[in-house]
Amino acid sequence: MDLQTDAILAILQKGLQDQQSIDVRLASLRASVAFLSALDTAQQAQALALMYPLLNTLPALPHARLPPFLAVITELATSNAHLFRPHIPALLAFLPALLLPVVDAGPTPTVARPNPGGGGSSFAFPPPSALTHANGDDDAKEVSGEDDEVRKGALEFMTALSEARPAMLRGIDGWVSIVVRGCLEGMGELAEDDTAEWLDADPAEDATDDNYPHTYEQSLDRVACALGGGAVLPPAFTYIPAMLASHDWRHRHAGLMAIAAIAEGTSKVMQQELGKIVQLVTPMFKDPHPRVRYAACQCIGQLCTDLEEVVQEQYHKEIFSALIPALEAPEARVHAHAAAALINFCEGVERETLIPYLDSIVERLLKLLNPGASDPARQPKRYVQEQVITTLAMVADASEATFAKHYAAIMPLLLNVMQNANGPEYRKLRVKAMECAGLIAIAVGRDVFRPDSRTFVELLMRIQNSPADPNDTMLGHSLIATWAKVCQALGEEFEPYLPVVMPPLLRVASSKADISIYDDEEEHEDRDGWESISMDGHQVGVKTSALEDKCQAFETLLIHASTLNARFGPYVAQVLELALPGLRFYIHEGVQEACAMLIPVLLSCGKNSGTLTHQMVAATFSQLITCTARETDASFLASLLKCFLDSVLVLGGPPALAPEFRAGVIDATQRQVSALADRRRARAARPHHELVEDREDLALVQEMEDYAIEDLAKVLRAVDAPPELLVAVGSLGQLALNLADPEDGDDGGS
Repeated sequence: MDLQTDAILAILQKGLQDQQSIDVRLASLRASVAFLSALDTAQQAQALALMYPLLNTLPALPHARLPPFLAVITELATSNAHLFRPHIPALLAFLPALLLPVVDAGPTPTVARPNPGGGGSSFAFPPPSALTHANGDDDAKEVSGEDDEVRKGALEFMTALSEARPAMLRGIDGWVSIVVRGCLEGMGELAEDDTAEWLDADPAEDATDDNYPHTYEQSLDRVACALGGGAVLPPAFTYIPAMLASHDWRHRHAGLMAIAAIAEGTSKVMQQELGKIVQLVTPMFKDPHPRVRYAACQCIGQLCTDLEEVVQEQYHKEIFSALIPALEAPEARVHAHAAAALINFCEGVERETLIPYLDSIVERLLKLLNPGASDPARQPKRYVQEQVITTLAMVADASEATFAKHYAAIMPLLLNVMQNANGPEYRKLRVKAMECAGLIAIAVGRDVFRPDSRTFVELLMRIQNSPADPNDTMLGHSLIATWAKVCQALGEEFEPYLPVVMPPLLRVASSKADISIYDDEEEHEDRDGWESISMDGHQVGVKTSALEDKCQAFETLLIHASTLNARFGPYVAQVLELALPGLRFYIHEGVQEACAMLIPVLLSCGKNSGTLTHQMVAATFSQLITCTARETDASFLASLLKCFLDSVLVLGGPPALAPEFRAGVIDATQRQVSALADRRRARAARPHHELVEDREDLALVQEMEDYAIEDLAKVLRAVDAPPELLVAVGSLGQLALNLADPEDGDDGGS
């Protein structure tokens, strides 16, 4: 260690051990973390002694001063988690007291008083702060806030370290159970007296959401994704069954939300116990408390998403027997969430599985959408109508032509909404009705939809031509999406409407990126709809909402072109002029991917309509070859190669490719083979510990490269490239690393 580094360490250690000032210790801690983060691995090895005084700043602190110290140490855990490996036992001796405060369990619950004294459970819940808070002491309220911040700080540290080094922590006895238990306890700390307010609130404007324990729920989700089912499920289900059986509705609610939170990260292992979990969850749909039934809907919906197809295929009977009656729950929040859970179910269901339940589902959804048909005094809440319309759209999409029997009952209601929902408060409802009608039109087919198609199109044109409302951020996006659905439903009969549809679509597709550039030191405000990225020493602000609209425009052009083919001919040249530069729209990969899929379809439209020119063909292959030669992203390289090959096939196969383009693509692929070989050799030369640390990211990169290599071989075979180049492509596989994780099995994975 050089003298300068030795002197820096001495200064930092002195500051960390300062007995006079906590602020000095905090400043020294920040400096120490910055110093360690700036060192390379070899230099860090020389500075490891700094970790002891750094972590020893924590135990001596007053409780209220812990949060900023924990936050700074969390930064180091995120960026340099390996530094904490020798200190895990010491951390486990210190952190649980912050995360799991010991409390008196309080009076025994009875049926008459299920929550005596404001708490008490099989866990330590609620924490002492909540009990003290109930006494009405102002100082206690202050302590309660302090305790909560300390708990969240400790939890965030443990969660961040788990995410950064899952393999290091999976096998540490006690680590996972402490984090999981801390999350579960925190999730049970809901306010008991705000149920009436919750029931009355619109979900989008729910004031009670500010008091919801999101931090604990999100941490449980993150830990499950990081550590996997083998590590997280056993400690979680040590507590969850007792929570679901608790007299306190908040614990039952927390148990259900916990299953939902861990489903994604533990799906592989959870699948083996799915039957038992479904048996635990479905009875909760009959719980007396509405928030527990709401949580049951959330839980089932999340399981349907995270274990998609498995849940729907194996447990549809049990789920529908619970979920369909929930559509008739007396509380709007509950039946709306049951409708939302049906969307998750329909996204992974086979049509044959859904059909037997279709009538029961649609009948109940129609009652929610139009309760006045049977009870004129009942007025549905608008958010319920919005949710029901969205669910009807998904049910129609999943059931396809079978939905035609319900078409006559639903389409007039949707057209009526489009006709009359004109006020600002109805913006979302109108958009939902448009999109739902479009999906139903596709599901039932043009013969069923045709009688209403003219009315639908006229309403869309009226909405499109209405004065623009600057506060309506959904309408433009939804109009483009709905026109695409009408095109898919009508097929070639949609052609007369292209002059109405294409101008705004081309305007969005041709829009320039809205970018602001800042110096790294320059302060700039975070703005809604903007994202900041680092580029060439500058912070670049990009208006992401506009980029998403541009991407949607190209995806929609693909739908129109592929649906209409030759009838899209008049627009081929104009769209191709936008799609070719779109291949190099580097700030949004969705735009690039959409353009790569669109180009061969445009060539087909042009060929079949007689509008394709030699200039268009030459411009297309010239751009594709240039982009292929320069592309550094393996995933998009595969898309470019597929685009090239599909374009060649559209024009009649390899014999139709001009000699200069054949030579150009061979040269471009040769460059890519060389670049891929260099990257793989450089990767293999990295230190072993770096490969272990970055294993998951490297495995994903290598997988994308493998797809690109396959497509390189296909292109080279198609253009009859020299055999030695094909041999070189084949040899790239031999340069691949073995990135299997020895610790990654069912016990360690998800």
